[in-house]
Amino acid sequence: MKKKIVRIIAAAVLLAAAMVVEHTCGLPAWAVLGVYLIPYIIIGYDVLGEAVEGIVEGKPTNENLLMAIATLGALAVGFLPGGEPQAAEAVAVMLFFQIGEAFEHLAEHRSRRAISHLLAIRPDTATLVTPGGEREVDAAQVRTDDVLLVRPGDRVPTDGVVLEGTSALDTSALTGESLPRRVAAGDEVLSGCINQSGVLRLRATRPASESTVSRIIELVERAAEKKSRSETFIRRFARVYTPLVVAAALVVAFVPPLWAAGGYMAALPTWLLRALTFLVVSCPCALVISVPLTFFGGIGAASRQGILVKGAAYIDLLAKARTVVFDKTGTLTSGAFKVQSVAATSGDKDSLLRLAAQAERHSTHPVATAIREACPDAEGAEEADEIQEIAGQGVRAIVGGRTVCVGNRRLMEVAGAVAGKDAPGGTTVHVSVDGEYAGCIVIADSVKPEARKAVLDLLDLGVERTAMLSGDTATTCAEVAADLGVGTYHAGLLPADKVARLAEIKNSTPDGGCLVFVGDGINDAPVLAGADVGVAMGALGSDAAIEAADVVLMNDSLEGVPRAIRTSRRTVAIARQNLVFAIGVKVAVLLLATVGLASMWLAVFADVGVMVLCVLNAMRTLLIGRRYK
Repeated sequence: MKKKIVRIIAAAVLLAAAMVVEHTCGLPAWAVLGVYLIPYIIIGYDVLGEAVEGIVEGKPTNENLLMAIATLGALAVGFLPGGEPQAAEAVAVMLFFQIGEAFEHLAEHRSRRAISHLLAIRPDTATLVTPGGEREVDAAQVRTDDVLLVRPGDRVPTDGVVLEGTSALDTSALTGESLPRRVAAGDEVLSGCINQSGVLRLRATRPASESTVSRIIELVERAAEKKSRSETFIRRFARVYTPLVVAAALVVAFVPPLWAAGGYMAALPTWLLRALTFLVVSCPCALVISVPLTFFGGIGAASRQGILVKGAAYIDLLAKARTVVFDKTGTLTSGAFKVQSVAATSGDKDSLLRLAAQAERHSTHPVATAIREACPDAEGAEEADEIQEIAGQGVRAIVGGRTVCVGNRRLMEVAGAVAGKDAPGGTTVHVSVDGEYAGCIVIADSVKPEARKAVLDLLDLGVERTAMLSGDTATTCAEVAADLGVGTYHAGLLPADKVARLAEIKNSTPDGGCLVFVGDGINDAPVLAGADVGVAMGALGSDAAIEAADVVLMNDSLEGVPRAIRTSRRTVAIARQNLVFAIGVKVAVLLLATVGLASMWLAVFADVGVMVLCVLNAMRTLLIGRRYK
């Protein structure tokens, strides 16, 4: 960049000097050309080189070829019979083209800086605890099960579990949340967080190369590979457009003089100059540069808000969101279930709860966790054998020689037990022992405090339909949907049912609209993959979420969903502004150039000036979302 700026300054000074020499020294035409060739070569040698390289590689369809043809032609046109010298204009075109390139590089640098903060959260070193003492190692050398010491002010080098100590972690670099998070022994921590107070001893659960920070950085670096529809169109457009423009310029240069009243050679310089002006105006660099730059800036703006978008294609799709479908547990609700009540047919509530806790001993489902937490003494009771977790139904196990089933009404039917009624205000977990109904446990989950506002924000953004998919009971789903203002709900769904139901909703989405599915990313991977855009919430620890989702919210807040849509729409709006402005100006000046009403200086504005304005407009994406910081 510094070298380019030096070349621009040197070429501008030499251009001014050449113009003074031309108008004061009375040199012959060939000498004047020699004077102008000095700044021309200084400022344009790389453009000429890339144009030649494109021709050699069979890929000449780029703006460098148009610049090369137009400027070299302008240098030569003064030597044709009746031709006016255009050497100064040729150098000026190349100079302004390079100024536009400099603006592009500056804008791209700022856009990259908007997401480069992610690189800063990857720690370089880690303190490894070994039998021989503590030693500092390269963070990349950390392996699973290594014991690490994290002092106040240190970044957590990789994902792990706290073995000793308590502290507050600054997670803002990952989640965008300013409030510190308290951690103690047994809590999971993510790489990239800053330890603010106490000394922590961690056990690494991942090698550094697979840590949350490493995966985030890899995700962002791969984002540019997935082009938006607008970007892809621009690239295809440029490949077809350039040869057509060159052909059109040849027609403008050599066909109209055939009918000129003063003869072919007399009219040729005029029409050749018009053709060269035509070439300069038609250079598509404003479109080819500004549109990808706009989307890149949008991805950076999203990342600053704790939203990782896997590519510009999903910015495009999110802007068209018309239907948003939510998972319930862990997405609209906190997923922090607690046992509210226990009803046993025999009256022995403690025994029923203990049996259920033993059967659910190894399940990772939030309902199972709540049951175990309500009966901590089940750990010391007799072991459960032949534990079988049945997706969408519950758990079957052998406890003390008895077959215990814990789950929904569907599981009770399979077990041959007649279940009682579901209790209102929560999720009812039924229990049977040896095929006889033993009672039920009512578990309640709390709605996230920001959920209602997030749904209202989506409706304000023009989302026409909201829906909820859940494996929970119809009673519970109806209460949550009514409380949050979600339009429709579908209850009692197995994982495969969710995929099928999502496909039905997708088919009924208005043409041109996009369906967004929002889930917690742990057991929603198939549905995330099936949506137009899958959004995984608070799922940085989930490999399945990062692989299946198109957008990852780095915290557990639903506010990120309308924020992501708002960011995408603003980004797409800026890209459209650039498209309309660039094409409109170029078409107008192309028409003027064809009939001889556009000078080379106007052509410079229509090309380089428009490019600079479009790049500056694209840089406005860097301001998106700053209010949320």
